[in-house]
Amino acid sequence: MISNIILFGFGPYEIVALLLVVLLLFGGRKIPELARGLGKGIREFNSAKASIEEEIKEGMTPGETDKNNNK
Repeated sequence: MISNIILFGFGPYEIVALLLVVLLLFGGRKIPELARGLGKGIREFNSAKASIEEEIKEGMTPGETDKNNNK
C-alpha cells in the first residue's frame, strides 16, 4: 500500500531520503522555523494573487465580463 503513494513523482524511499537530508542540513530545531517561514510566504503569495485577480475583475467592463464567461 505504501509503495502506491506518490507525491510529486517521488516514491516513499525518495521522500524518506529527502526528509533525512533536510534533517541533517538544518537540524531538528530549525525545521519548525523554516516551516513557519514557508507558510508565511505561501500566505503572502496567495494574498497578493487574490488582490491582483480582484483588480483585474474590477478593471473589466460588464461587456468584457459577459464575453469571457460565455467561452
